Amino acid sequence: MFADLLRRLTLPAPALAEPDQRLALAALLVRVARADGRFAPAEAERIDRILARRYGLSPEAALRLRAEAETLEAEAPDTVRFTRAIKEAVPYEDREGVIEALWSVALADGVRDAEETGLMRLVANLLGVSDRDSALARQRVEARE
Repeated sequence: MFADLLRRLTLPAPALAEPDQRLALAALLVRVARADGRFAPAEAERIDRILARRYGLSPEAALRLRAEAETLEAEAPDTVRFTRAIKEAVPYEDREGVIEALWSVALADGVRDAEETGLMRLVANLLGVSDRDSALARQRVEARE
C-alpha cells in the first residue's frame, strides 16, 4: 500500500494536450464544485451549460467533456496544472470570464462555502487575476443569479 502511494506520488503529472485547455477548464470547474465535499446536481448542470456555451458543444458533448474532466480532476494532485494550461491558452483580458464561470459553479448550489472561497482565491491568484477583479466577477455572477 505504501509502495503504491509512493509510486503514484512520483509519477509524472497527467499531460494536457494543447487543444485540451478545454479539459483543463472543465477539470477546474469540477474541482471548484467538489471543493465543499459535495458535487450537487445544480453544479454539474451549470458546468455542462458553461462548457456547451463556451466551446459551442452539444449537450451530449459537454456531458462527455465533464465526465472526462471528473476523472482527470480526481487523479490530479494539485490545481496548478489546470491553471497553467488555462493561463497559457487564455489571454489575460479573457481570464475574468474564466473566473466568472468558476464563481458561477461555486455559487450554483446556493451556498458560498469557505472551501470554495479559499479555492477561488488560489485559482484567481494562479491565473494572475487580482482579488479585487475576482470579487467583482463574483458580484456580477451574484447579480445574475
